[in-house]
Amino acid sequence: MPLSLITKSYHLAALALLSSLISFSHASDPVIVPEAASGFKQSAILHAKSAMAVTANPHASAAAEKILRAGGSAIDAGIAAQLVLGLVEPQSSGIGGGAFMLYWDAKHKHLSSWDGRETAPQTVDEHYFLQDNGKPMRFFDAVIGGHSVGVPGVLAMLEAAHNKFGKLPWADLFTPAISLANEGFTISPRLYTLLVRMPKVAVNPAISAYFFSPDGQPKAIGTVLKNPAYAAALQSIASQGAETFYRGDIAKHIVKAVKSDKNRSGALSFSDLANYQAKQRQPVCSSFLEYTVCGAPPPSSGGTTVIAILKLLEATKENHPLRTEADFVHTFIEASRLAFADRNTYIADPDFVDVPTQGLVETSYLRQRAGLIDHKKRTQSFAAGSPPDSPKRKTSTSPELPSTSHFSIVDANGNVLSMTSSIETAFGSRVFVDGFLLNNQLTDFSFIPSNADGSKIANRIQAGKRPRSSMSPIIVFKNDQPLLAIGSPGGARIIDYVAGSVYRILADSENIASAISAGHVIAMGNTTELESGRFEPEIKAQLTQRGHHFTERDQTSGLHGILIKNQALEGAADPRREGQANGY
Repeated sequence: MPLSLITKSYHLAALALLSSLISFSHASDPVIVPEAASGFKQSAILHAKSAMAVTANPHASAAAEKILRAGGSAIDAGIAAQLVLGLVEPQSSGIGGGAFMLYWDAKHKHLSSWDGRETAPQTVDEHYFLQDNGKPMRFFDAVIGGHSVGVPGVLAMLEAAHNKFGKLPWADLFTPAISLANEGFTISPRLYTLLVRMPKVAVNPAISAYFFSPDGQPKAIGTVLKNPAYAAALQSIASQGAETFYRGDIAKHIVKAVKSDKNRSGALSFSDLANYQAKQRQPVCSSFLEYTVCGAPPPSSGGTTVIAILKLLEATKENHPLRTEADFVHTFIEASRLAFADRNTYIADPDFVDVPTQGLVETSYLRQRAGLIDHKKRTQSFAAGSPPDSPKRKTSTSPELPSTSHFSIVDANGNVLSMTSSIETAFGSRVFVDGFLLNNQLTDFSFIPSNADGSKIANRIQAGKRPRSSMSPIIVFKNDQPLLAIGSPGGARIIDYVAGSVYRILADSENIASAISAGHVIAMGNTTELESGRFEPEIKAQLTQRGHHFTERDQTSGLHGILIKNQALEGAADPRREGQANGY
């Protein structure tokens, strides 16, 4: 197809996409339109003996492999990969955002969890996203501009982890990204698709000048983009450490950009950046079959909810074997709905509210919850349960858009990294400073602070608080040794993307490429989706007979995983994005 026709078709899709956005009254709608799909390719397994990196872009995978071959640790390679992703996949993640990470230290046989989630400025209160009439702001009214920017956390987290697990000098890890930013990279079909299809991208002059031609059209696929401003920022961070980002010139530039944004200025201050701290937390782990599945704890809801879905499936399968694909899809939908009912009720920043983290994955509790699943028909509604040590609380929803990235890395010494990073919606807040985009993660908070009865919503915005996330970096163990590292972008859909893939790998013994490529099933409350074109008519008919109402839509997961098998590595990248596995 000629490029002119491709461009025309993208613009028509963008109009349809934008019109669908107008119908959403506020951010708590669970079906806020996702990051645009950009095709489906074949996923193949890469085999390696020593080390491997699977990231969302070939440039990032190559950078990680270079660091691994130079003797770097998994965290060293992860830093190099993230810095490159911020350049070549700017719509999804970068140093202007946040992250959650699991890290297995092979020498000390210890798993740690790292929280680089953004925080709310100190001057905000729970009315931050309410209009003068007391009603919540419309989602994209809140997203665009400095108003939605939280304190970025990914650099602080990576520096703290490097101080503990890094082998190569900090500055060496910046070389691949700095070189690529100066020399230039070509606009990929996926980046072009997102520039065309996502609304209100070119609302900032700096973004417009970088990504768009003078006629207002996105620069064409294959256009070479150079980013000397990003290279200069990275050079500063390479030589001065994250200090310059949080307390130096870059911090001043961020604050100025946020406060002077003409779309909607924000509350971020220099002291907010200067006082930010990444946190090391206890991973959440529980048994599944003969494995131990570990994930990121709150404020991420990913670990508890992925584990809960897996354990609900395991408990149900004991009494009602999942003999057909329709049996599995039905049970997966019901298990996900049950897990999301608890997730929406109990998960928030544990530094602000009591979260029954271990209770949410407790085996006897989930066996009891699994008893609510009718294997013959859809249950009309599921209320949250009462996990051990749970406070009294009511369910609430909050938005999460899937502009996120995940990578999995194993180094030659057996250290394992599983990291998910994000700037929230595609192109974040649209605030562009020093060559990188700032997040809009504050819109991951509930816009409404209270329920109708006046009770406070756990995930309401508060000064210094971290919004609930669905990022789900996972590491699975067998016999106390790491077996699988996996995760995905996708907003709240991340949880089902990851749970479905992990189940297929562990319970059904599917190979990693097949499991990642399998059709997605999404069930969040009353929202049920099947991935377009991936399910046979007979399966859909059986689901309808069991009372399910579902939509079919493209899914934009970016599952990137590594299976450690027979002292070798098998890796695969999601066919729905442009990721790649590299190793040796």
